Amino acid sequence: MTTSGRDRVIEDATSRGLSVEIVERPPANSLEEAAAGLGLEPSGIVKTLVVKRHDGDFVFALVPGDRQISWAKLRAVVGVNKLSLPHQDVARDATGYERGTITPLGSTTAWPIFADERIVGRRIALGAGAHGLSAFVDADALLDAFGATVADITDELKPRSA
Repeated sequence: MTTSGRDRVIEDATSRGLSVEIVERPPANSLEEAAAGLGLEPSGIVKTLVVKRHDGDFVFALVPGDRQISWAKLRAVVGVNKLSLPHQDVARDATGYERGTITPLGSTTAWPIFADERIVGRRIALGAGAHGLSAFVDADALLDAFGATVADITDELKPRSA
């Protein structure tokens, strides 16, 4: 029997002593709408991005919803010259999760985590291993449980050009 992504999140959180609350996420057409639906500021929704290193391994980058990865900052913290976002199929193979559901909790491989310093001290919402769900967790407890590296790895979100 295959374990669902949601169950993997809960099992991993439990094994790490983390309290996690899985909630249904209402449909949304924007970050602001998604955040309002969860009772959060946009920065409280944290994207878990799978980032490919030049050697073929991966890392997770935890990025507040209202920010984007600063490639120069992340390369400096990771200590490499080249990083990239892999194709969604590669990210799924590396984590066992589809895009939009990715979380370090229950990932098929425990890749190193690099978290933006702006999530420290907050209750955040992450992907929960399945579409339509979010996992609420104390960011500090999450970072401690994974031994995450916390640093300034983001820039302000730039508007997309039309």
